[in-house]
Amino acid sequence: MSLDSLKALLPDYAKDIKLNLGAISRETALSEQQLYGTLLASALASRNAAVIKAAAAEADPHLSDEAKAAAKAAAAVMGMNNIYYRFIHLVSDKTYQTLPAKLRMNVIANPGVDKVDFELWSLAVSAVNGCGLCIDSHEQVLRKAGLGADAVQAAARIAAIIHAVAAILDGEDALNAA
Repeated sequence: MSLDSLKALLPDYAKDIKLNLGAISRETALSEQQLYGTLLASALASRNAAVIKAAAAEADPHLSDEAKAAAKAAAAVMGMNNIYYRFIHLVSDKTYQTLPAKLRMNVIANPGVDKVDFELWSLAVSAVNGCGLCIDSHEQVLRKAGLGADAVQAAARIAAIIHAVAAILDGEDALNAA
């Protein structure tokens, strides 16, 4: 399965999403590894099997085994962190901000790829998962490391497109099962 095969699964009302999905591979603000790692990490965060399979197939020839593992690790650790830090951000009692998280996050320090790429993938997953605190933290690290706003925006755009595809496919599956 590929991104083109995903486009074929999208209904007519999602024409804009189809067009945006087709444009992902032409993104110029990201390196090849950044682009395909963002695609894979965002797909994993989307939790839709068809999207994950298509993104993995699309990313496979463009990523090393280490980069694939790091993109998966970004999706995994952010799946945990986004829930925890969204709670910290949203809870009224600020006591929780002073308590240690007590969550293992060793992969962030040693992801097996360039730290900027891992941070970018973490930002994309955080966007899918809706954690403003994590988005802000990763964006600051990326900008401080010299990544431009266009690259950060490109990762967020890819995450948004992939999430929309997953939501549409999940919705259509639910409608067809009714």
